[in-house]
Amino acid sequence: MMNGSLPRLLQSPGDDVAKFRLSWVFPASAAARFTKNYALACFDRAENRNKPAAPMTMSVANIAEDVSPMRGLLPLWVGVLIYALFLVAGNKLLIDPDTMWQITVGQWISDHRAVPETDVYSFTMHGQPWISTQWLAQVLYAKAYAISGWSGPVVLAATAIAATFGMFARFLSRRLSESTTLVFIAAALALTVPHLLARPHVLALPVMVAWVGGLIAAADRRGAPSFWLLPLMALWANLHGGFVFGLVLIAPIALDAVLNADVKLRKALALRWAAFAAAALVLSCCTPYGWNSLLASQKILALGAALPLIMEWQPTSFGSVGAFEVCLLLGIGLALFHGVKLPPLRIVLLLGLLHMALAQGRAVEILALLAPLILAAPLARQIGGDEVSTSSAAAPMRGVLFAIVAIALVAATFAFASVHRYEPHTRGSPVAAVTALKKLNLTRVFNDYDFGGYLIANGVATFIDGRTELFGEKFFVDHNAASGLMKPENLFRLLDEYSIEATLMRTQSAATKLLDHIDGWQKIYADDIATIHLRKPGTVHTVEPAVDPKASE
Repeated sequence: MMNGSLPRLLQSPGDDVAKFRLSWVFPASAAARFTKNYALACFDRAENRNKPAAPMTMSVANIAEDVSPMRGLLPLWVGVLIYALFLVAGNKLLIDPDTMWQITVGQWISDHRAVPETDVYSFTMHGQPWISTQWLAQVLYAKAYAISGWSGPVVLAATAIAATFGMFARFLSRRLSESTTLVFIAAALALTVPHLLARPHVLALPVMVAWVGGLIAAADRRGAPSFWLLPLMALWANLHGGFVFGLVLIAPIALDAVLNADVKLRKALALRWAAFAAAALVLSCCTPYGWNSLLASQKILALGAALPLIMEWQPTSFGSVGAFEVCLLLGIGLALFHGVKLPPLRIVLLLGLLHMALAQGRAVEILALLAPLILAAPLARQIGGDEVSTSSAAAPMRGVLFAIVAIALVAATFAFASVHRYEPHTRGSPVAAVTALKKLNLTRVFNDYDFGGYLIANGVATFIDGRTELFGEKFFVDHNAASGLMKPENLFRLLDEYSIEATLMRTQSAATKLLDHIDGWQKIYADDIATIHLRKPGTVHTVEPAVDPKASE
């Protein structure tokens, strides 16, 4: 570059080859210098050979914009916004009574420096085999609670949720436009909010998104997943029993990758996926319980008739218009409008997730977070997307930005937590009733299923609680039929069979209203939430078997 002149490359318009013209235009400032950062030429191919090629200009400002640290930061801002949202609405994360017993179990593990092998919280199953496949999440919640009270579990859960949506946004924004990514984020947030609680599954959500995102990314490039993904499976297996679903997904995603690969590469690729699956299976057993963690999930699925009686396991209802129905209909409408086509295996995966969401309400969050990952690459090929790339020159500036945001979030968290009190939602918990119950020093209390978590947290042995896999299908169904008086004889049979001294049931339950009129039981406490009936000494019920009317005929 002599005498400060700018290089100009001009190829004669008369050549038979394509015509290119490059014109570098710098800002007027004489201080502007041409460096190796701007050494790449940008060519403009002339579409009409009969016309002279128009010069293409690019300024240093435009090039600087391409490598700006502000590009591709949608995942960061999504994570920050989600974190702030759940920090402010933190008490919503504590509305589930199961949070209490999860923390109690975590405290037990920390105190005993061991994981539970048998039940120590109920009197009906005391000493029976029971393992906690979510022991690590329980310990994390317990440690967070020990450090800062209820603020700890709120911050921990909010951080996990923010990380989940941040990674979700990162995966999508690398394939789809930011506007399309934001639509998927809004839909996923609407569908997952009802189940975003301070419970172990929330801590496993970012691991699930990272795991499935890694598998899908490998399938998109017709390759095998990195073995660096495998530690995620070991972490997932210790956080929550849903890791089994992550193992199951390997097979269909691998098949999608192999079938779309070049014929000559399929065998080698299949072997790499098989090796990855075997390693994932081995690492999923890296828990204090070994391979028993895999068997524990089967106990839950084997609950049969008990599952539909648990609210979060019930099939999705369309009796009233909800977020799931709206998102589902909009998705179908947009797919029909744009004529979206998917590869066969992606269709199978999508339909499988949809079936799960329809069969079990708790699976809606899985559909909301994983379906977009499956759809991203095929959609990008059909409706277009943004390729976001950042220069290594921007990395230091981005690092400074991340550090500033992290410090600001920590400061804001301490400031907000110091003036805002977090506490569990006890409006539906038997707080006053349990206080009265503990004064009686009773050991065998027939309790409502929903009260189990609060009883465990307060040191009262339960008849039944949220660990449904421990109690089994028959026990759970019998209790449900007894408390709801679907089978009144079940109530009296259980009261006698387990030598029940008192009952702690919801005031509006059918069993409570019946005991109000049964000799031998005295109401000693009642409020809008719970009622205690005390058994009078010597009371025994004579239970007559139900008579089948057809048999008498």
